[in-house]
Amino acid sequence: MTRFLKKVFGASGLNKQRPSRLLHVNARGAVWIAAAAAALLRYPGAFWPTRADEAGYLLVARSWDPQPDSMYGAYWVDRPPLLIVVSKASDALGGPTFLRVVAAVGVALLVLAAAGCARVVTRDDKVAAWTAVITAATVSSAMIDTVAAKGEILAIPLIVTSIWLALLALDREGGRAVWLAFAAGLSATLALGMKQNMASGLLFGGVLLVAGRIAGRIDNRELAARGAAALAGAAVPVVGLVAWARATGVHLDTVWYALYGFRSDALEVISTQDASAPMERGLFLALILIGTGLVFVSGLFVLRLREVWHLDPVVTTAAVSLLLFDGLSLALGGSFWRPYLFALIPGTIVFALLLLGVEGRTGWLTRRIAVFAAASCLVASLGWVVKTFGGLDNPDQAETGAAIAEVARPGDTIVSFGGRADLVLTSGMESPYPHLWSLPMRTMDPEYDDLISLLSGPDRPTWVVEQAPFDVWKKDAGARLATLVGRLYDQHGVGVDCEKRVFLRRGIDRPPLDNDCSDGD
Repeated sequence: MTRFLKKVFGASGLNKQRPSRLLHVNARGAVWIAAAAAALLRYPGAFWPTRADEAGYLLVARSWDPQPDSMYGAYWVDRPPLLIVVSKASDALGGPTFLRVVAAVGVALLVLAAAGCARVVTRDDKVAAWTAVITAATVSSAMIDTVAAKGEILAIPLIVTSIWLALLALDREGGRAVWLAFAAGLSATLALGMKQNMASGLLFGGVLLVAGRIAGRIDNRELAARGAAALAGAAVPVVGLVAWARATGVHLDTVWYALYGFRSDALEVISTQDASAPMERGLFLALILIGTGLVFVSGLFVLRLREVWHLDPVVTTAAVSLLLFDGLSLALGGSFWRPYLFALIPGTIVFALLLLGVEGRTGWLTRRIAVFAAASCLVASLGWVVKTFGGLDNPDQAETGAAIAEVARPGDTIVSFGGRADLVLTSGMESPYPHLWSLPMRTMDPEYDDLISLLSGPDRPTWVVEQAPFDVWKKDAGARLATLVGRLYDQHGVGVDCEKRVFLRRGIDRPPLDNDCSDGD
């Protein structure tokens, strides 16, 4: 059986001695240019107001007060503490949008790591350069998102670094390989600290080691040593999280529910509500997959699987695992937001470098896809800049928060029904309601009982913004909420989009909102 498996996997790949090639200075320079371009293409987004998720992370970080039944205290979010730590640190260093600088540096490092992966597998600087071009073009496309610094964009540099380290660990010998495996496991798990479903690095590293053993590239002792080192590295962030929870008194089941248990409940909520909006977003994602070239790289990888298998069966096996895992993760995401596509980029990098390493028509086609992706990225970025800075984009709800802040007084509080933490952030007020996002609200307060109790009590907020219609998700509960708001609040105008109603607590006097809406109501 072992002989058969070795024959299937072959002797080609990382340990095969390929003909040496001259280092191409221009090719290596192209990698650095691609890395710089990837970072610079995010620069126009720095002028955009803080977006909803970024604002939510900031609000959670600024009010962080761990409790036994809540990881964060005043506000609830289903994201790992490491992401909130990074948000808090970046806010302290450079303010609310400094996390975008961190993301820009991250995508530059991502491009360099992708090129590093290509060099390990193919020993070819030109392949590394083309891989860098594809990486920069897809990660910096305005069709996905070149503005917000969210968990996905922060996680993928760590994933690709983990893949690079795993490839090096299989390629090296002795103690150095063990330390590389440790670092690969650590980087892969740190990616989970940015967003808890970003497990591509762990999957790739595990499959790579097992496939490498079957192919005879490492023996049992080396498999055990590198596997143990990778597990030890992966365990470091987990142990740190558990230690933090113990030290702050947060129950471990509270941590587990926030990171993983909540998602199953949320998927049930999504499945029982109107699916038209998620389906529309899903179709839009399909168009983006085409427009960015992501689908062409994956499709060509499937069509040319036999050729890339002969190039390197071990890496190809690990790449196939990413194809299956990433596709399933995207399908199970449910909401189909555009940043979900960032999770496909690590796999796309591996597909691309394998395809580019195949001589003949396969490599030629992949280079054409790279040119298409680069051109598409530039067009999309230019279009976004014209639309945004030409005043063609819709007003952002952050501006509504700023307008309310102009007329609010110290001690005022606010609730934005349906989410939009950016509105809460720019209002400068605290929210007495823990849900800054709509999905947690719909999942954990499905009949709005907690919100209705808050609005009925003595600590009800000064302001209520109907960011989403009260009855959009639950007709009966929404009707009860609308009736209560109508009894205790007066409409005090509308948001900057002239649609979202803004309510002021009855009996309180505040100046009218300053916006361009003609009738103000």
